[in-house]
Amino acid sequence: MQAPALIFGSLLLLMSGVAVAGQATKAPEPKVTPLMTQALKDYPGKEVLMITVEFPPGGADPVHRHDAHGFIYVLEGSIVMAVKGGKETTLLPGQTFYEGPEDLHTVGRNASASQPAKFLVFLLKDQGAPAVIPVN
Repeated sequence: MQAPALIFGSLLLLMSGVAVAGQATKAPEPKVTPLMTQALKDYPGKEVLMITVEFPPGGADPVHRHDAHGFIYVLEGSIVMAVKGGKETTLLPGQTFYEGPEDLHTVGRNASASQPAKFLVFLLKDQGAPAVIPVN
């Protein structure tokens, strides 16, 4: 299992990138809640990180990458997602989105300016690697 300090550091990295983007775009910052990190004994050097992300109305992510397999499941509201070279997709509760380790996450935002949105993120990544890597 990953040390809590590394989880906290990864989340701080995410939030610092979001804060910088929020200042540039004035989009409200998302709330990220860690749920669990689990090393995978059958896959040495790999771990799973599960988080929830809550976008306030008008909330958005900065451009970033994960260097991980990312699986997104919408719990509430609607979100717009896209990776570089792909089309923007609007997702509703119960719908999913996938990002591969090579993908650049170019669009991640709440589709609504008046309602919050919440989604679950499941990342399969290298053990100890940051969850989010900001891209300028």
